[in-house]
Amino acid sequence: MEYSKEMKKKLNFKATELKRTLLPAQNAFLSLARSIVGQQISIKAAASINARLLSLFGKRKPSPTLLLSFTDKQLKEAGLSRSKVIYLRDLADKFLDKTIDPRKFPQMSDAEIKEHLTQVKGIGPWTADMFLIFALNRPNILPVGDLAIKKGFQKAFNLKLMPDEKKMRALAKEHEGEHTNLSLYLWQILDENAEWE
Repeated sequence: MEYSKEMKKKLNFKATELKRTLLPAQNAFLSLARSIVGQQISIKAAASINARLLSLFGKRKPSPTLLLSFTDKQLKEAGLSRSKVIYLRDLADKFLDKTIDPRKFPQMSDAEIKEHLTQVKGIGPWTADMFLIFALNRPNILPVGDLAIKKGFQKAFNLKLMPDEKKMRALAKEHEGEHTNLSLYLWQILDENAEWE
């Protein structure tokens, strides 16, 4: 994914293209479940727990119905905390009662999707933004609640202090329509040698 010449000029981009390629998620339920699992723990720990959670499904496609069939003991033995078990069960319920219906996402605005996602226990604005970027590949998402984005703005614009939301949105206004590319770049410049997976 490349960013526009205008963005390069404004931010004095050093790279010629973004290192991370976005691919749409094939299973919205699993993508959100993984996001919940990964909250407030290290990447390594999240990967381990997600692998154990996935193993519970065996060769079956992960689904809300199957997740609800697992006992609390099974989920906790996979490494999930009590609160995350509650969150995952609520996520499954919200898929089954169509509070969250992935088939409607293409017709929904970013704000509408966020409104639906944040009805799930354990899903806040940050998780919703990550889903919009990495699962749905929406082009105009700026996760202003993300610490790395704040640091990225600070570095890109040579700011003395980390900016607040108002400042970030003002700086990003020139890049309306491509905030996702801007976000990817801001994450990237914190470590120019980062290897994205």
